[in-house]
Amino acid sequence: MNSDINLAKLLPLLIPVAIIEFGLLVWALLDVIRRKNVKGPKIVWIIVVVVFEIIGPIAYFLFGRGEESAEDDSESNS
Repeated sequence: MNSDINLAKLLPLLIPVAIIEFGLLVWALLDVIRRKNVKGPKIVWIIVVVVFEIIGPIAYFLFGRGEESAEDDSESNS
């Protein structure tokens, strides 16, 4: 490995990426669990979100979220 590159130099770049990754993971998992309608089985989306790190939550938000019903809207407003 190149001696010029060390962890101390990369740490300022890795910390924000790790925070964003963890935030997306938590947000996607909470959304899968709370949402009544998802496209496909919920357990599959949970596995995708956890296993595929940044790509999994993004895929869920793009393709996995179901339509929100009027009940979902009224519950989130109260």
